[in-house]
Amino acid sequence: MTRDFSDRITWVAVADGEKAVILRNDDLDASPSLRLVEATEIDNPPSREQAAARAGRNNDGRAGSMRKSAFEETDFHRLAKTEFARGFAAKLNRAAAAGAFDRLVVIAPPSTLGELRAEYHADLKKRLVGEIDRDLTKHPIADIERQVAAALTKH
Repeated sequence: MTRDFSDRITWVAVADGEKAVILRNDDLDASPSLRLVEATEIDNPPSREQAAARAGRNNDGRAGSMRKSAFEETDFHRLAKTEFARGFAAKLNRAAAAGAFDRLVVIAPPSTLGELRAEYHADLKKRLVGEIDRDLTKHPIADIERQVAAALTKH
């Protein structure tokens, strides 16, 4: 049995690299009514609080050289955001493959959106109907509904 147009399940994924929310649209595209499906958040303190020591230095390796070069500091905070985005994209990919939604709108700041895009599988790409490059994770659902209405009415 196939669902008709009005029966389509639309998910809205809102993420920022540390927090992600999956919402479901239970109404018409022109006036979405979003309901929480799932929320996830990680504790990600600044990199300075995560590193054990400063980055090291290394001799250049040339005979008689006194020059040293520094290793680049690892940004553990940024790494955690990247891993979070990858994990969230994997969750969306699994949901798309399982047929949990028919359409998907993704809302994320540009850097997170880029990390998510890099992980999209074919099943998810077929269902993707909109992307909004804004950070709305701390906004009320009413703000998100307005952005989603604009994205969905274009399709």
